[in-house]
Amino acid sequence: MHSRMPLFLCILVMLLSISQSKAQPSFLYHFCMNHNGNYTANSTYQNNLNTLLSNLSSNTNIDYGFYNFSYGQDSDRVNAIGLCRGDVKPDACRRCFNDSRVLLTQICPNRKEAIGWYDNCMLRYSNRSIFDTLETSPGFYKSNGNNATDVDQFNEVLRNLLESLISNASLGDSKRKFAAANVSGPAFQTIWGLVQCTPDLSEQECSKCLVGAISEIPQYFDGKIGGRIGRPSCNFRYEIYPFYDSTNVVIPQAPAPKVSALPPSSKDVSSTEGKSNTSRTVIAIVVSIIAVVTLVALICIYLRIRRSRKQILENDDEIGSAKTLQLDFATIVAATNNFSDANKLGQGGFGPVYKGMLSNDQEVAVKRLSRNSLQGDIEFKNEVLLVAKLQHRNLVKLLGFCLERRERLLVYEFVPNKSLDFFIFDQIRRGQLDWEKRYKIIGGIARGLLYLHEDSRLRIIHRDLKASNILLDAEMHPKISDFGMARLVEVDQTQENTNRIVGTYGYMAPEYAMHGQFSVKSDVFSFGVLVLEIVSGQKNSWARRGENVGDLLTFTWQNWREGTASNIVDPAITDGSINEMMRCIHIALLCVQENAADRPTMTSVALMLNSYSVTLPLPSQPAFSIDSRNLSVIQSEENDSEAGRSEESNIQSLQASVKESSITKPFPR
Repeated sequence: MHSRMPLFLCILVMLLSISQSKAQPSFLYHFCMNHNGNYTANSTYQNNLNTLLSNLSSNTNIDYGFYNFSYGQDSDRVNAIGLCRGDVKPDACRRCFNDSRVLLTQICPNRKEAIGWYDNCMLRYSNRSIFDTLETSPGFYKSNGNNATDVDQFNEVLRNLLESLISNASLGDSKRKFAAANVSGPAFQTIWGLVQCTPDLSEQECSKCLVGAISEIPQYFDGKIGGRIGRPSCNFRYEIYPFYDSTNVVIPQAPAPKVSALPPSSKDVSSTEGKSNTSRTVIAIVVSIIAVVTLVALICIYLRIRRSRKQILENDDEIGSAKTLQLDFATIVAATNNFSDANKLGQGGFGPVYKGMLSNDQEVAVKRLSRNSLQGDIEFKNEVLLVAKLQHRNLVKLLGFCLERRERLLVYEFVPNKSLDFFIFDQIRRGQLDWEKRYKIIGGIARGLLYLHEDSRLRIIHRDLKASNILLDAEMHPKISDFGMARLVEVDQTQENTNRIVGTYGYMAPEYAMHGQFSVKSDVFSFGVLVLEIVSGQKNSWARRGENVGDLLTFTWQNWREGTASNIVDPAITDGSINEMMRCIHIALLCVQENAADRPTMTSVALMLNSYSVTLPLPSQPAFSIDSRNLSVIQSEENDSEAGRSEESNIQSLQASVKESSITKPFPR
């Protein structure tokens, strides 16, 4: 009988352990990612993971619900983020983390990356770096199945509430990046809303994450009285009942924490239970002092090593990038067949463009810049390295450059379907662009421009956004070209004005064309003109519908005022959503308003395009044209088919064109 007791106790312990793990509440949603591989049982990675999660769920030093810790070295390093809802108290937060760590490791066995959401908290871990990084997937959405009685009014109140919460939550000095509030809605209802980001995001990243999530309301929750979306970096929820503790909604005004290293072993958090009160107090003080001193020393050493490594990596990166991107002249001569006319793709204000084939069979487009730039070779090389780092699916990628024999050559990816104007201004080829393709092109251009204005390493103002500078790839996805050209060749620009006007008449904002004042709103104006061209199939300088002839902005405004905006739509469009077309025309008119302050930002434009819950304001009369007395500042710098026309003819045909393109604001993002 006694010999069976140890076996009985083992079985009892196992049953208790199983019952404890099964007692954990289920996640709202969870994901077990497998793209980063698995770890083996009892491996160093598993031990590091268990140590990290145990310390995270028992940490009592942090009381604002955000934890971002790492543990381990090299390939066995584990990174974890825990985020509690902003109104959840510390004890409840730690309980939620404890439930999460038990359940997540149970339902995602041996996975190096996993994420799970409870109502009160989110826990995620990974073997890759996940700190200070905006991530929008994987995610989930959950809808309240009941419909609002007055959908339009409900959406209007909800939109105003969420916009206000986004502004409050994304403040850079907020330690929680959390906001919640309630407002009175239609039918005597109260709408409760909550938004939250991980505090390691910047103000811009937090706003971007929340705007992107909330823009999906029409897709998932249109007309519903409640819904939520959870993403790794942000989440939001709204209901017509209180779902958070309003008495505990506090937003401390302190900076978000940076990534910290955990103590190297469990000895630093050893228990002193069982000692007398006096002994416990003395030991606690001594241990605390030692821990603080050790931690400070480790942090100093860590920061010093990281700074040295960062400098080495940055130098290596710059050296490696320069060697990789810089091509010799002979290579480009061979690729373009000595710049033969047969390989010439076109001519622009910065010089001709040739198609080429590198030795690895990669097709490229080579832009041969004119030699009148005053910028030195070293400065030019540095600019190329900066522009080459800008990566976005809706920007043409810069692959390399050459500086030899006074030549300045830029090598871009080759985009096969030519430019947008090749299609929309051709009577036959425009039929290949149905409304679905055109709407996707508009959205892609908006995303690319938003990246240049807000999300890139540099803030870039394009200054020559037009149909011929939008290239189309094999899938007809738009790619903005020449987005860094002016920065590469010009040296007389300031952040807000210029003594040299570059751009294309018809797309230029009035304050820029007449006074040399440029800003992101200058690009917004050009975007509005471009949207009208895509919808109408007409050039901005000339629009014809039956007997009605005039410039496109005047024609659009007249039809908009008369309630006949459908007259603007290209007759070649035979299907598609008329509501989308009218909304695009409305957005375009907002973009081309004469007063730059009245124009929306590209962030707002992207939200308008993606969310029907956003109510559009009424546009004011657009800036139709530039007084002919001011056209003397616009000078052509190339000999094309328009060069032989007189100034009067240029004014009459509205074709005074300068083929120079962009400017990068010289302060980093």
